[in-house]
Amino acid sequence: MNRILAGAFPAKQLMDPNRYGRADRSPLGRWFWEIDRVLVMLVTVLIGIGLIAVAAASPAAAERYSGGNVQFQPLHYFYRQIMWIGVSVPVMIAISMIPREQAKRLCLLGAAFFIACLMFVPLVGAEINGARRWIGVGFSQFQPSEFLKPFFIVAMAWLLSLKESDKGLPVFWISAGLTGLVAALLMLQPDFGSTIIFGAVWIAMLALAGIPLKRLLMLGGAAVVGVILAYFFYDVAQKRIDGFLFGEGDNYQVENALRTLTAGGLFGMGPGGGTRKFGLPEPHTDYIFSVIGEEFGLIACIAIACIYLAIVARVLIKLLDEESTFAILAAAGLAIQFGLQAFINMAVNVQLAPSKGMTLPFISYGGSSMLALSIGMGLLLAFTRRNPYLKRSPYVVKWGGESEGLK
Repeated sequence: MNRILAGAFPAKQLMDPNRYGRADRSPLGRWFWEIDRVLVMLVTVLIGIGLIAVAAASPAAAERYSGGNVQFQPLHYFYRQIMWIGVSVPVMIAISMIPREQAKRLCLLGAAFFIACLMFVPLVGAEINGARRWIGVGFSQFQPSEFLKPFFIVAMAWLLSLKESDKGLPVFWISAGLTGLVAALLMLQPDFGSTIIFGAVWIAMLALAGIPLKRLLMLGGAAVVGVILAYFFYDVAQKRIDGFLFGEGDNYQVENALRTLTAGGLFGMGPGGGTRKFGLPEPHTDYIFSVIGEEFGLIACIAIACIYLAIVARVLIKLLDEESTFAILAAAGLAIQFGLQAFINMAVNVQLAPSKGMTLPFISYGGSSMLALSIGMGLLLAFTRRNPYLKRSPYVVKWGGESEGLK
């Protein structure tokens, strides 16, 4: 037996001091030392929390969607979430290994493809819960707007960074036109929540790109006017706003979510002990934060909010010494989109915002959402990769062959 094991695992490979060490020049070795391991750890914690939360919410969701000849097992959504994680995590790791230039090209192609998909959603999309946001592919469906988010942000970062090389290029108006096109396509679905995400991230990226303050104030005013016009001429926005402000329509959903979230007190009722979750409309997706509050307590909810804050803060602080304008805009835009989506979902659950139909990143159940978030996080890891010893070492050799440490 010892001989067999020795043949399968040679001592040279097991005891190689350079394997995954600083001297390892393999693609995996370079990735390990260049990747932001703290960021990877935080995302891994979120995915683990998500599995526990989906397991807690799955019985309520299975009971809600069972009926007639269709019967779901209590942990049906939990098992499916494991499957989606098994698909998404390798995608995230693979994308994080891509060099920046190749990642940029991938995003430009991806943005063009999914904008084209958005154009076909009103024509061939499947209608679910009154919204036509999904396109069927074989036995499954995907939501183009979810996949467009990371690709669009990186494409927009590339476009805004062109201003450095060509001052006369009208990047503002080109980016405004593209954002307006995406917003119009999303409103047709209707998807008011994603429209807000795209618009807010675009404005944030404009601010980071150094757009004049006067133009930013004009955009802020235009956004206020847009919300007012949406209220009077867009039925979905009017129903959501009326329900939130005046308690009309389906506002019972967010009210019930808040009651569910606070029912567990500080420490919760324990895994599987919640009962109010069975009255939530989407306990495994939109309102999973309330399920966490009921079964694991308000302290768990606060801890999750702190993890999201830590991820966004980690990325922004890491970008302080970044030299590439494109990388700054791309990574900051992806981090802002990630944090804003989490904030909106949690705000809906605590009745601080009207219902948006938006998932909690890496925690809510969903195939399209999990895969799209993994693509976005993979891109974020790719744009924040750097050699941790290149600038620190006093013996870095310049292109001319002269060592800085020997001056």
